[in-house]
Amino acid sequence: MPINVGIFGNDSSFDSRFIPDYQELTELVAHIKALGISIALTSGSFDHFHLGHAMYLEKAREFADLLIVGVDNDDKVRHRKGENRPLFPQQERLNILIRQRSVDIVTLKALEHQRWELIAAVRPDVLVSTKDNYSASEIEEIELTYSCKIVVLERQAETSTSAKVRRLNLDMANGFAKEMNKIMPEVIQGVIDSVLGTDHQGESQ
Repeated sequence: MPINVGIFGNDSSFDSRFIPDYQELTELVAHIKALGISIALTSGSFDHFHLGHAMYLEKAREFADLLIVGVDNDDKVRHRKGENRPLFPQQERLNILIRQRSVDIVTLKALEHQRWELIAAVRPDVLVSTKDNYSASEIEEIELTYSCKIVVLERQAETSTSAKVRRLNLDMANGFAKEMNKIMPEVIQGVIDSVLGTDHQGESQ
C-alpha cells in the first residue's frame, strides 16, 4: 500500500513540506536516507514562476527519489537583484513551489545564512544547479567536502524572470512615450498661452 501522508502524500501539505529550520531538515533527511531514498537538492529565487522553472524542477527530480528546493527569501532576492525585486513575496513563491509535482520539500535560504549552509544541512546525493551558479573549482570543492555529485543543467526554456521584467519595463516605457507624444503639443501650447496671456485663438485675455 503506497504512503499518502506528509511529504509522500498527494496533497500540497504546506506544513509538512515547508521546513524552514535547517536542524529539523537535517534530521528528516537522515531518516529519509536511512530508508534508502536518494535526495536531490537545488535552489533559486523562483520569482515570477514560469515554464523554464517548471521544466528545470522536473529535470532535477529525475536525478533522485526526492527533491528538496531552497528558495531565496525576500531580503536575499532584493540584495541580489535590486530594490524592485522580488516581484512575488516569499510566501507566494513557496506556495507555488510546494504545488509542483516534482517538488517534495521546500526551505528558505536567508541572506544571513553562511555560504553553502543549506548544502551542509542536507548533504544531498545530487546537487542540481545551472552553469552560472558555481565555478569549476567550487564544484570540485563541494563534491569533495559534501560527498555529493553536482549536475549542471542548461536553462530549460528560452526565458528568464529578469528578461521578462526588462521586456515589461521597455513596453511600459514605449507606451508612456507614445502617449506623451500625443499630448505634448497641447501641453506646450497651454504653457505658451499661459505665459503670453492669450487664449487658444490667440486673442488677448
